[in-house]
Amino acid sequence: MRRIGVLAGIALVAAAGAGAFWALRHRPVEVPVARMEQGVPVRVFGLGTMEARVTSRIGFEVAGTLVVVLADHGDRVVAGQVLARLSPTAQQARVARSGAGLQSAEAQQLRVAAALERATAQAQQKRSLANRRRELAARGNASVEVAELAETEAVIATADLAVARADLAVARAALADAQAGLLAEQTALAKHTLAAPYDALVVGRQREPGSALAPGEVVFTLVDADTLWALAHVDEGRAGPIREGQPAVLRLRSLPGEAFAARVVRIGLESDRVTEERRIYARCETCPPRIILGEQVQLEIETGRLPNARLVPENAVEGFDGATGRVWTIEGGALHRREVRFIARTLDARLALDPDLPETLAVVTQVSGTMQEGRAARPR
Repeated sequence: MRRIGVLAGIALVAAAGAGAFWALRHRPVEVPVARMEQGVPVRVFGLGTMEARVTSRIGFEVAGTLVVVLADHGDRVVAGQVLARLSPTAQQARVARSGAGLQSAEAQQLRVAAALERATAQAQQKRSLANRRRELAARGNASVEVAELAETEAVIATADLAVARADLAVARAALADAQAGLLAEQTALAKHTLAAPYDALVVGRQREPGSALAPGEVVFTLVDADTLWALAHVDEGRAGPIREGQPAVLRLRSLPGEAFAARVVRIGLESDRVTEERRIYARCETCPPRIILGEQVQLEIETGRLPNARLVPENAVEGFDGATGRVWTIEGGALHRREVRFIARTLDARLALDPDLPETLAVVTQVSGTMQEGRAARPR
C-alpha cells in the first residue's frame, strides 16, 4: 500500500507539472506591436571630412631666394595682395641691360631714319638733274655723255634710297626685338613677387625667408573660404533618395555636442568601386566659428518625412533585403509569419511598414524564443 501511495504521488506531481507546462506554453503571450507615429523623419547617415572646392598651392614661376614672406596660416588675403618676394637684384640688372639695349635700338632707328631722309633728298635731286640734262642733250645744248652720267647718278641714288629703306626696316625690327626683350625681363621681374590670385584663407605656409626655391615650388596653400563644404561617403544602398537641395545636419568631431544646419549641394557622379559608397557634398548654412580642413564630420541628410508611419526594429525582421522581409503578426488572436514590404529606414534602425498594410494588422516589434506559429497572443 505504501508503494502504491508513493507512485500515486509521483503521478500527481508529473500531471501537475505537465499541466503547468502546457498552460505556460499555450496561454496567450503578450507582445509589443507597432504603433502609428506622426512626422517621422527619414535620414541617411554619411561619414567624411571637411574640404574646400577651391584649393590652390601657389609658388613662384621662377627660381630665386625667398627674402620676404608677408602672410601666415590663418590670414585672410584679398586678390592681388602681395604674399612674398624673391631677391630681385639679378633680374633688375637684366631689366636695366634690356632697357639700355632698347635705348640703343631707338637711337639706331633715329640714325637710320635720318639717313633715309638724306637718301630720299639725294635721289630726288639726282633724278631732277638727270631729267634736265636729258632735255638739254635733246636740244643740243649739252653732250650726250653728260646726260648719260647724270642718269647713272640718278639710278645709283635710287638704289641708295632702297638700301636706306631696308636699313630702316631692320632698325625697326631691332627696336621691336629690344622692346620685347625688355617686356620679357620686366615680366620675369614681376614674377619675383607672389600675389594672391583671389580672396582666400591661408591654410599653409611651406617656406621661410632665406629658402632657395625652384620654379613651381609651393610656398602657400590657399583656399576660397566661401567654398568650404563637407564631403561625406554614403552607402550606395541608402544613397538613392538623396537629392540636391535636401537639408542636412552636420556634426564636427571636435564639437560632438553641436549640430549645424547644412544642405546638399552636389552628388558625386562616380561611386567608390572598392567601398561601394557615393560621395555627397553639403555646405553648411550655420557654420562653426572655425573650420579645419580634413576634420572628420558626420552628416545626416533628411531625404523625406513620413506624415504617418508604423515602425518595426530591424532586429524584428527576418530576411530583410532592403525592401521586404518577414515579420511576426497577430491575426485572429494567434501568431503568424508574414512577408511585408517596407518603404523607408530610419537612422535608429527601424523600418517603416508599407502604408497599404491594414492598420488592424498588429505587427510584433520584439521577437523572443518562445514565439511560434499559431500560438495565442495579444498585443501589449
